[in-house]
Amino acid sequence: MEPLEQIRVVAERVAASRGLDVWDVQSRREAIGHVVRVFIDRPGPAATPEESVSIEDCAQVNREMSVILDVEDPLPFAYTLEVSSPGLDRALRGAGDYSRFAGRLAKVVVKEAVDNQKAFEGRLRGVDTGDVLLEASSGRMHRLPLSLIARGRLEVEF
Repeated sequence: MEPLEQIRVVAERVAASRGLDVWDVQSRREAIGHVVRVFIDRPGPAATPEESVSIEDCAQVNREMSVILDVEDPLPFAYTLEVSSPGLDRALRGAGDYSRFAGRLAKVVVKEAVDNQKAFEGRLRGVDTGDVLLEASSGRMHRLPLSLIARGRLEVEF
């Protein structure tokens, strides 16, 4: 098993024990040295602070993972482990995210023009037969084929 896969398995086991999911695992060389980042998420809409990943969740997962990784030692070099949430302005990945965050404000960019434009902003209204439904502030409903979406991201609302 590759070292990053081994770290992901550990992260998934620890996160699952706390009712959390692993959103992503990244490994990068940075100015401070090598950094392994684990992003954890709470299943569900995460529309309120109570439903989101807390700082304490991140700290607990980090502590538990550190103990296990110190023993398993998957990487042949020193690294810093960071555990965090994907953030309020998280990237949207696939139909599940577009459905999960229905009602939230998002920006979506498509590869080919839809309704004579490539960039959209509005409220997610779910997914219907392979299309993301996005309602613009004007009230216009856009059907954006999932296959054409280059990137999507939630917008922070105050």
